[in-house]
Order: sequence, then structure tokens, then C-alpha cells
Amino acid sequence: MSETPDTMPFRVSDHQRQELRRLAQLILGEPFRGRTWSELAFFIISCGWAYAWLIVLGAVGVIGAVLTIVFVGLLIVAGGLRATRAVGRTQRALAEAMLGEAIPAPDPFSPPPGFFPWLRAALLDTTAWRGVLYLLAKVPLGLFGAWFGLSVWLRAITSVFSALAGHGVYHVGGWGILGTLLGGGDNGPVQGDFRENFFLLLLAGILLLLAPWPMRLVTEADRRLMRILLGPDASSARVRTLEVSRAKTVDAASATLRRIERDLHDGTQAQLVALAMQLGQAKEKLDAPENASGVESARELVEEAHRGVKAAIADLRDLARGIHPPSLDTGLENALMTLAARSSVPTEITVAIDQRPAASIEAIGYFCAAELLANVAQHSGATQASLSCRQHGPWLRLVVRDNGRGGADIKRDGSSSSGLAGLADRVDAVDGRISIASPSGGPTSVTIDLPCQT
Repeated sequence: MSETPDTMPFRVSDHQRQELRRLAQLILGEPFRGRTWSELAFFIISCGWAYAWLIVLGAVGVIGAVLTIVFVGLLIVAGGLRATRAVGRTQRALAEAMLGEAIPAPDPFSPPPGFFPWLRAALLDTTAWRGVLYLLAKVPLGLFGAWFGLSVWLRAITSVFSALAGHGVYHVGGWGILGTLLGGGDNGPVQGDFRENFFLLLLAGILLLLAPWPMRLVTEADRRLMRILLGPDASSARVRTLEVSRAKTVDAASATLRRIERDLHDGTQAQLVALAMQLGQAKEKLDAPENASGVESARELVEEAHRGVKAAIADLRDLARGIHPPSLDTGLENALMTLAARSSVPTEITVAIDQRPAASIEAIGYFCAAELLANVAQHSGATQASLSCRQHGPWLRLVVRDNGRGGADIKRDGSSSSGLAGLADRVDAVDGRISIASPSGGPTSVTIDLPCQT
């Protein structure tokens, strides 16, 4: 009697079948992808280039050390270090062309004017010495890569040719990781029958499927090594990040000022001009007492002008709030409570601030919370939200959660001063961090960490 689907001991869901199919396609297709062969070519070319230059620089270093007593040696060493920068440029170019790894270039060599300042700067060039360190680290990495990754490729390729040539040697050991795991190699090519050649070809196919992955691990280690030693150092990267953040902040501030100017010109100013004209007409009518209906008409114009004045005042109040929210005068805690109370989505708020942050940090936190709550109301379809602001030592953590549809992401298609992209620019400007967890279907959680002091 056959088992019903509900009583079968092992069932595979559609999701599991899709994952297995995707995994099989990945494994079977990896040896035929361009990325696989680019990684193999990069390993061979970069190791050959690095080893050749290491030999040259080693000879230059030895000669320079011997001739240091006659001062010429210092010039030779300085020249070798300057050449090391060129080696780093070549390695970065190879990584970008073959691996798609764009490693930022370090700061250019900028010595002070004069021969001896140039010599001192060349000998103390940290970028050049980090390049030397990379070449030295490339030696063990290359040897390990040849044993761990290249040996599998060589054994797979030689096995294919041996099977096609009719050599029935099917031992997959030999030099490298396969030899370490499976023992010694074969005794050389011998004539094999069809069964041995078929078995060898089958083993070669298995090795071809396995070969890309050890080499990928080696290449990934080389990527990390290049990022650390051939890219900008930590201080330079920090300065560049601050420069970019400052530029974005200045652009955002300029855009905000242009928006305020445009709103004042097109909105409030136009309303005040119309108000002045209406009041002028009312004055003319009041100055003509012989017109019996003049007083009543003037009253209507004055009432209309009064409404215009109140609308203009409301617009000016909104503009002023956009520059500096009045609720921040009493602290970020009260300002956030005001935001939560005004939100059209019911919002639970939790605030625990031990020490009042800097004014600029309070403003950034306020505008971030305002933008996030506005997004919840406009885009998420949520019925409940929460706003949390807590101080953790020198950091202020702001978290906004909702039970909406999710899918929130930072998009920079438009202006960088709007939406989540604008929040990211504000946060980056003070070395803060923003993280978004918003899977499709929700919920959404946005976490912003700000330093309490700038």
C-alpha cells in the first residue's frame, strides 16, 4: 500500500527544490564562468609579477645597504621604494581588470621642496613600505595558493588530457592538497583500457567542478591583503570619508537654502504682495464716502486680507520650523515626544537621555526622526510605529520601527538631500551610522547611531 503525501517520512518543499536547483546550477556552471578563469589568471600573473619585483627590490635593497656608507646607497634604496609605488599601481590595475576589485589609490607622493626633504620623504614613505610588506606577504600566500588551489587545477587539466590520450592512470593524488589528502601520485603514464580512461575522465570532471572553489578562497585572501596594504591607510581613508561627507552636507545645506528662498519668493512673498494690493483697494474705497456700498466692499476686502495674513504667518512658521524646530529649545526628548504626538500613525515612544547632546546632534536626530515618521505615514501602510531614543555612553541610538509592508532602501536617483539618502548624508557628516532592516512584507526597522558630541 503506497503512503499518502501526509504520511511520507521525507518531503521536499518547493523552496528547498529551488535552492537545490540553484546550488546544482552554481556548482555545474562555475568552471565555465569568466570569473573563475579570471581568478586563476590573476593568481598566476600577479604572483609572477610580485615575485619578479621582489627579487629586483631585494637586489636593490642589498646593494643599497652595502653602499649606504658612501651615501649612494640611500639614493638606491629611495629609488627602489619609489618603484614600489608603481608595483602597487600595477597590482591594483590587475585587480580591477581581472577581479573587478576597485581598490582606491593611496595619497600621492608629495615631498617638500628640496633634495634632502625629498630623500627623507622617499625613505619614510609609508605607502611604499606597505607595498614592500605586500610583496613579502605574497610569498607565503602564493605558495599556499599553488598548493591549495593551483594544484587542483593542474591535476584536473592533466587528468583530462591523460584520459583523452588513452593513459589509464586514475590516481588523483600527487603534489598539492590532493596528495596530502589522498597520498602519493601515479607512476607515470601507461596505456589503459576504455574502462580506465572513462573512470579517469569522470574523476577529471569532478576535479574541474571542485577546482574553482579553493582558488576563490585564495583570491579572496589576496583581495583583503590588497585592500589593507595597497589602498589608503586608515587616516587617509578617514580624511577622504570626512571630505565626502562634508561636501554632501554643504550641498544639502545649499539645497535647503535654495528651497527656503524659493518658498519665500513664490509663496509667502506673493501672498504678502496680494495682501498689500487688497489693503490698498480697501483704502481707496474707504476714501470715497459718496459711494454707499464702499464701506461694505471695503469690509469684505479687509476680511479677505486678514485671512491672507494668517495664511502667510502659518507659512512663515512652517519655514522657521524647517530651519530650527522651536521644540528643540527644551531638549531632544520633548521634541521627539511632540513628533510622536503629531504622527498620523499611532507611535509608541521611549526616550532615555542622560546628558543633553550637542545642539547639532539634537537637530540631526530630530530631522531624522521626523523624516522616518513621515515615511511611515506616507509609504509603509503601517498601523503601528515605535520611536526609541537611548543614550549608550558617548553614542545616541535612534530606532524607528513599524509594522508596514517593508521594502525601504536608500536610493540616490534623485537629490541626495531627500528621503533616506538625505538621512544617510546627515548621519555620515558627523561620523554616525545608519542601518536599515526592511524585508519585503515588513516589518521595517531603521537604526541611527550618532555621537553625542561633535
